[in-house]
Amino acid sequence: MLGGSVYIALIRFTVTFVGVILLFFLLSEPRFGRKKTVICYSCFGVVLIALACVWYVVDWQSCVRAVPFTMYMCFAVLTVIMSGDSVYLAVYKLALIFYLMSVFVIGGLEISIIFFDRNIWADIISRILLILLIAFLLNKYVRESIKGFGNYVENEADHFSIAVMIICILLGIGYILSPTMNREMTLHRVYQIILNFVLTGTLQLLVFRFYLHVGKEKEYERENQLIQMNYRLLERQLEILEESVESGRRLRHDIRHHNAVMAEYARRGQQEELLQYLKEYDRETDQGIPEMICANTAVNNILSAYTTKAENEKIKVTLDVELGRNLAIPSIDLVAILANAYENAIYACMEVMKQPDGRECFIHLMLKKRKNKLIISCSNTCRMETELKNGQPKTEFTGGVGVSSIIRTVEKYAGEVDFKNDNGVFVFRLIMNTEPEMKRG
Repeated sequence: MLGGSVYIALIRFTVTFVGVILLFFLLSEPRFGRKKTVICYSCFGVVLIALACVWYVVDWQSCVRAVPFTMYMCFAVLTVIMSGDSVYLAVYKLALIFYLMSVFVIGGLEISIIFFDRNIWADIISRILLILLIAFLLNKYVRESIKGFGNYVENEADHFSIAVMIICILLGIGYILSPTMNREMTLHRVYQIILNFVLTGTLQLLVFRFYLHVGKEKEYERENQLIQMNYRLLERQLEILEESVESGRRLRHDIRHHNAVMAEYARRGQQEELLQYLKEYDRETDQGIPEMICANTAVNNILSAYTTKAENEKIKVTLDVELGRNLAIPSIDLVAILANAYENAIYACMEVMKQPDGRECFIHLMLKKRKNKLIISCSNTCRMETELKNGQPKTEFTGGVGVSSIIRTVEKYAGEVDFKNDNGVFVFRLIMNTEPEMKRG
């Protein structure tokens, strides 16, 4: 602090608090509506700034030493409650905001000391300009990427790594803002400040780039899984097509024999025998027609393809499907869910068949639509040791086919999904809206 009256302190506190809130809003999503969030932060800010001003009047020296930390810690507690992010992600973003706060607070002081002979208003104006510059850079270069980065940190990073990262950042910034730090203007002091800012900022950049890279690798892996799923689906469709072609050849071959038999009955005038033969022929023809599972063409094709595959592997399949022809969910999204779930179920059953315990392998798939909700449940035999990580089956127990693709599709429709191993029976359940969340607005 450069001193000044309590009114100058009030302006400084207000500028700093508003700057911190502005920067945090650019990086985080609030848990509540905009109106409620603004009212809560405004009321909190008024109380916090008023108390800081009282502290400034009562004990100026201790206020100068500790007020930045105290105000920020109070803000941090409220933010964790108000933020829509997980606790670890909110704390990480707070650490980043703490770094940015130290940039414009220390930056404003140093500009005033070095260039304007400790002018109070130069400090305040410098803070405002630095806040606006940081906000512009965040909004233009960081805001969009930080959303994906937040998801990557939340899903890919372990909590210990995040905790160590946050502690390192806070220690570096804490040293810069230390109340016991020498405030005399020396070359050594300027060097310390610049070095700490560079090291702490570099740490932030490295962490950001690292988790962004890890997250993109996971995205590529999920896309590769989707390609594999499409490839396997095409294999199933080709198998059905080949069976249809072979069946057509047999039918054309048999028709000649049927025509010859019916012609012989007609020449001999054996009408009763001809009618009986036609009845048997109709019965055999009906048995050769593929079973219609449901009225929805996309779902019927995907279920037919994988049911044929499962039955060829000697897996008992039970289908309970109630679905109309028209469904608001695009066929590609239905395929992403059903193909992945059915493929994983078949893979799990085939793995059980390799074991010596001789358990019966089955797949029970239920698919129903209730009002504006789609309900899917799939239970199948699985290995007893099938494990879940973060609520999802590990890839070694699913054959690497995209569980993440299922989850991403369900999230698109604001749905819920869960997986569990119920004593050797793997259960997958989901419920979701029949329209994407963005459309329901």
